[in-house]
Amino acid sequence: MPTEDSQERSQLFRERSFWGLTCTQFLGAFNDNLYKQLMLLLAIATPTIVVVGEAPETGSDVQGWAAFVFSLPFVLFSGFAGYLSDKYSKTPIIVLCKVAEIVIMFMGMLAFLYFEVFGQWGTWVVLFLMGTQSSFFGPGKYGILPELFPPHDLARANGIILMTTFLAIIFGIVLAGGLYDVLVGDSDSTENLWRGLIVCVGIAVIGTLTSLLVRRVPAAQPGSKLTMDCWGVSNEVRNMLTSDRPLLIALCVSSVFWMVAGLAAPTVNRLGLEMLAVNKTQTSLLTASIGIGIMIGALAAGWLCRGGHGDRLVTIGLWGIFLSLLSLGFWKPNDEHLLGFSGSVVALIALGVFAAVYSIPLQVFLQERPPSNLKGRLIATMNQANFVGILLAGPLYQGFESLARGCNWPVSSVFWMTGLLVLPLAAFYRLRSQAETASIVANR
Repeated sequence: MPTEDSQERSQLFRERSFWGLTCTQFLGAFNDNLYKQLMLLLAIATPTIVVVGEAPETGSDVQGWAAFVFSLPFVLFSGFAGYLSDKYSKTPIIVLCKVAEIVIMFMGMLAFLYFEVFGQWGTWVVLFLMGTQSSFFGPGKYGILPELFPPHDLARANGIILMTTFLAIIFGIVLAGGLYDVLVGDSDSTENLWRGLIVCVGIAVIGTLTSLLVRRVPAAQPGSKLTMDCWGVSNEVRNMLTSDRPLLIALCVSSVFWMVAGLAAPTVNRLGLEMLAVNKTQTSLLTASIGIGIMIGALAAGWLCRGGHGDRLVTIGLWGIFLSLLSLGFWKPNDEHLLGFSGSVVALIALGVFAAVYSIPLQVFLQERPPSNLKGRLIATMNQANFVGILLAGPLYQGFESLARGCNWPVSSVFWMTGLLVLPLAAFYRLRSQAETASIVANR
C-alpha cells in the first residue's frame, strides 16, 4: 500500500480509504454490540458467580459491572495504544486489530458453547478481550482521519462514520434481541446461543478484508521512545493539556457522552423488560432507538459544523439530552411508564439526536486542535477519558439502581438521576472552538 501525501488526497466520497475505514468501523461496531447486548440480556438475571454444590442466586441485575469489565481495558491500555499509533503507521495497526477480532469472536463462540461449564466468567473474559482489542483500534481509527483527509472534510467524515457506526449498533442490538428470543426464548437455556456468534466470526473476517482498503500513512512520530508515561497520559500530552485549558475541558466534557450512553443502555433494557413488559427483541429495539437518533443527529451535526455552528450545537445538545432524560423518567402511580412503548421510542430517538449534536463538534475540535505529531496520543487520551466515563457508568448504574429500589421507585427514575449529571454542563459549559483555536495557532 503506497504512501500518499496530502496533495494527492482525492475528494472524500471518491476516496477508497474512506469507504474502507467506514466499512471496517461499521462491521466492528456491529460485532461489539451484538455480543455486548447478548451479554447485557444475560446479565439482567444470570448470576455472575457459580459455586459448585450451592444453588446460585438469581434475579440480580449486574449490567453495570458488565459495562465496567468492557471499559476497563480502555483505561489501562489506551495510553500505550496511542504511543503505538504515533510511533508506527496507523494502517497496519488497524489491520492487526481486525485480525485479533477474528480470534476473540471465535473465543466468544466457545464461551457461549460452554456456558454451562464456565458460566458468565467465560463470557466476561471475552468481553474484557473485546475491550482490549477496541482500545488499540480506537487511536488508529480516529487518529488516521486527519492524516487521510483535509480539515474541511473532517466534520463530514466524522459525521458519516458516527452515523454508520450507530447504524451498526442498531443492527447489532436488534439482532442480539432477536437471536436471544429465537435461540433461548422462554426456556432460559443458553445451549444454542453460541450459534449467534458464528455470524460474528464471519463479520470479523469481512472487516479484516475491508481494512486492507485503507491506504498506508507515514508514522507521525517514528522516533518516540517507550517510557512509563506512555501507559497513561504522556508527558507531551499532559503539557499540552496543561497549557491549553479549553482542550482539557473539552476532553472531560466529551467523556460525559459516553457516561450517559453507559447509563442509558442497561436502564433501557430494564425499562423494556420490566416496566413495559415487552420481549427481548422489542427491548433491543428500544435500545436501538438511541442509535437511530444518533445517526440522524450525526448527519445534521456534520452539516451544521461545516457552516460554523459547532459551538452552539454543544449547548443545544446538552439541554436536549437533559430534557430527553427528564421525559423518560416519569411513571404513573401504579409504576407503569408514563410514555409507554411508542412514547419511549420517540424520547430515546430524541436523546440520540441531541447526543450526536453535542458530541460531533467536540470530536472535531479534539481532532483539529493538537499538533500533527500528538494527534494519535491525544486521541488515545480522549479514549481513556471517554472510557473513564463508561467505567464510572457501571458502578453509577448499580448505585442508582440500588437507590431506586431502596426508595421503591421504578427503574425509570435512573433516567432522572442521569439527567442531574448532565444539568450542570448544560447550564455552564460553552465551547469556544473558533476563537480559541485561532489564538492557539497564532501562538505556536
